[in-house]
Amino acid sequence: MHANESLMFKQSARAKLADPQLQRSLARIPIKFVKGRAAAAQEFGDFEALREAGQRVRDTVLADLAGWLERFEAAATARGVTVHWAEDAADARRIVGEIARAERVKTVVKSKSMVTEEIELNEALAAQGVEVVETDLGEYVIQLAKERPSHIVAPIIHKNKEEVADLFAAHHARERKDDAWREDIAGLCREAREVLRPKFLAADMGISGANFLIAETGSAMIVTNEGNGRLCTTLPRVHVAITGIEKVVPTLDDAATLVRLLTRSATGQPISNYVSMLTGPRDKGAVEGPVAMHIVLLDNGRSKLLADEQLRPMLRCIRCGACMNHCPVYQNIGGHPYGWVYPGPMGSVLTPSFLGLAAAPDLPNAATLCGQCEVACPVKIPLPEMLRTLRERQVAAQLKDWRERWVYRLWGWLALNPWLYRPAMRMGSWLLALLADDGQLDALPGGWTRGRTFPAPAGDTFQARYRARQREMGR
Repeated sequence: MHANESLMFKQSARAKLADPQLQRSLARIPIKFVKGRAAAAQEFGDFEALREAGQRVRDTVLADLAGWLERFEAAATARGVTVHWAEDAADARRIVGEIARAERVKTVVKSKSMVTEEIELNEALAAQGVEVVETDLGEYVIQLAKERPSHIVAPIIHKNKEEVADLFAAHHARERKDDAWREDIAGLCREAREVLRPKFLAADMGISGANFLIAETGSAMIVTNEGNGRLCTTLPRVHVAITGIEKVVPTLDDAATLVRLLTRSATGQPISNYVSMLTGPRDKGAVEGPVAMHIVLLDNGRSKLLADEQLRPMLRCIRCGACMNHCPVYQNIGGHPYGWVYPGPMGSVLTPSFLGLAAAPDLPNAATLCGQCEVACPVKIPLPEMLRTLRERQVAAQLKDWRERWVYRLWGWLALNPWLYRPAMRMGSWLLALLADDGQLDALPGGWTRGRTFPAPAGDTFQARYRARQREMGR
């Protein structure tokens, strides 16, 4: 996150709300993702039992994360993998850079990975003179546009086909007979495939993330809907998988449980097009697979989160994106206003946890606390509760605006003094009713009425009505 991005959430959100093209793009979320997840869950049957099983798997790992990671390292090393431990983003960049130098890497092809976005790996490798090419279609478009992904599963959900066509026209040296190609989505996909295919064949190194690490077998599992993932991990002579330390799971059966949850929650699919199990480099004498395989296990604040009892459940996250798909805030502004790699409710917890509350002061408040994120989460992360916890910590650290703090202090003091609270509420109701226009308020301070009207108080306060009711009942 850049130094000034912590102050830009509200301004950016207002700009996104006023962007008609973005609003048309985001309108697809309830249709494509929310309805898709609901249909997939209903088709499965007892989806709640599956969610509970997924939660147990994740909690089992978090209860002994160090132990499971050591078991994974032992199993992976026995199969010829070199396992690296990265304390932070700089450490991870250094490790990958050293691998690239040792292997004399000139070109890298990458499969979609949020962790590499988190550590800003592309920029580090480019500074080292290494060409890095994103090969997931959405990530490739984002790379051409020099943007961050707007969604962790659908990185270009904020773009339409015309914008993609403009990017291809600017970056692909191709002769165009007319403008018909701009409307041909299949043709645009084919064009990207034709541009990217030589990159796969020429690359010295492939870089991927990993959805899960299997302690039982030392395998890295990648779940994707595009074949680029397998081309990145099998064609180049070196494969580097980078993932967070929390992604380890005990057994293949556990991974299967989580995959059932992941695909249904992310895209509404019973299973994705490709589920790849990567277990070591190629065997001696084999012709397929990388000659060398490295796995980089990234901490970057995860151990600190693990030690935080109130926020630890966030490490259950399997990066499906269901929380953002169901969030009314994300549905209206997209991912970029959140300022960093992880948007939506998950980002509103992860970003302050990884970067510090002071770096993301608006994010714990960028939610309605309606609870839809928790209802949709496949591993039952209590996101609203954690957002409330972060808000409480903001107040304790005096990171809230002083005016807001004093308003709540005044209200709290009044609430503890009923003899003052009752007349103050009567006076407040009277003033609000006086300011109303046809029963509605449209000029309240604090931004409440900037985009909506607010109903004025009607009649007496609740306490006055309660007392009157008690008198009527003879009590």
